[in-house]
Amino acid sequence: MAQTSWQLDPAHSEVTFRVRHLMVSNVSGKFKTFNSTVATQDDDFSTAQIDFTVDTASIDTGVEYRDNHLRGDDFFNSELFPTLHFKATGMKKTGDGEFQLDGDLTIRDITKPVSLQVEMGGVVKDPYGNIKAGFEVTGKINRREFGLLWSALTEAGGAVAGDEVKFQANVQYAKVVA
Repeated sequence: MAQTSWQLDPAHSEVTFRVRHLMVSNVSGKFKTFNSTVATQDDDFSTAQIDFTVDTASIDTGVEYRDNHLRGDDFFNSELFPTLHFKATGMKKTGDGEFQLDGDLTIRDITKPVSLQVEMGGVVKDPYGNIKAGFEVTGKINRREFGLLWSALTEAGGAVAGDEVKFQANVQYAKVVA
């Protein structure tokens, strides 16, 4: 079997998240800068070796004050820990075009195993002759497990920011032609 390399197409990809706020609504945001590579045996994505990094300073919730707080030491401490890193440890097919992706996620130099759900959109040749593959990756983590410990309470005792963070990555990769 031949190894195939795939490079992320950032113009057709996004990484978003959402977290409970005041326990009554959600606040969502995105990361503007991220990169990833994938290596597969031939075009078999169940063999995928995935490396994905996110620039923590690129966080964007649409509110500058909140973004600066998230970049600071209460959360990501982007100066000291500039990236989030995911390294796949295995991917298994769970259905037609569906996979469970296991790997190690590192935030603030704390690494924990995570399992993500992957839905493969397909593989297609674009109008320029490039082979593209698209995926939707979803998951959730407890932010406290990764050292994102900031918390405040409302007058009624509810949390300002929830511990569970849900995220979604819609990613498109281009097959690298040697």
